[in-house]
Amino acid sequence: MTTSVDGRPDLRADVHTGARTYVVGSRQVRPNLPDAGCPFCPGGLEAPEPYEVRWFPNRWPSMPDGRCEMILYTPTHGATFWSLGVAGARKIVDLWADRTAELGARPDIDYVLVFENRGAEVGATIEHPHGQIYAFDFVPARPLAELERGDVLGEPGERLVATAPGWRAWVPEAPTFPYALVLAPDAQVPDLPSLEPAWRDGLAQLLVDVLERLDRLFDAQTPYMLWIHQRPFDGGDWPNARLHVEIVSPWRAAGVTRYVAAGELGSGVFFNPVPPEIAAQSLRETR
Repeated sequence: MTTSVDGRPDLRADVHTGARTYVVGSRQVRPNLPDAGCPFCPGGLEAPEPYEVRWFPNRWPSMPDGRCEMILYTPTHGATFWSLGVAGARKIVDLWADRTAELGARPDIDYVLVFENRGAEVGATIEHPHGQIYAFDFVPARPLAELERGDVLGEPGERLVATAPGWRAWVPEAPTFPYALVLAPDAQVPDLPSLEPAWRDGLAQLLVDVLERLDRLFDAQTPYMLWIHQRPFDGGDWPNARLHVEIVSPWRAAGVTRYVAAGELGSGVFFNPVPPEIAAQSLRETR
């Protein structure tokens, strides 16, 4: 454990819980909103030239050594992921895979996490469609626990929401959030770079489908968090690793946030007000 307080990201481990936390004092001065214009629009601070999709190092990284990247989905400020259509989504999937391969090939990188926070309710400070990538020098606890259990995703059954060629999306059996989805390939694909072209098309199609359903369900731009779990890049043997996407929304009704409270955080047991079977039915019927 280190103890620096100079603002550089400082990885610490709690002696009581074992939890790992980056202390990042420099992010206290990160602006919540840009001072002038959108930095992600063409001609802006982070996108001086025209682009279709784009990546660049995060100006306010949570980890050192170029391990935090920003992913711009489109030059169109008012777009949503699903409004880009399958062709636009496929460009994003390809960029995710390219950056995963590039970062995963580094000797100091063990795990690559692709993710998105959409909406102020989940901490997004810029509306322009974008995501991020964190490249860890260890395998984080949550994906590690999944891998150690064998990455068993279960069967969707009546909680199936949508399908695309080679892919299925369903509501988990015991979700923590009111509306949650798992997207997984039918085949045992370990990571994004391993996706063949047809599987990339299927993932793009399914992402467009389910993210549109979320917005239409509440007739609003629904806040959500999205992350992708995949095989670690630590050189280990992970035969059970299975690529999958998880999407969760904090809304339990339109504009009504479901807050995680002390009884849940203190116990690790969660209380979901929306039965997953009802959530799946609502999403199936929404298009």
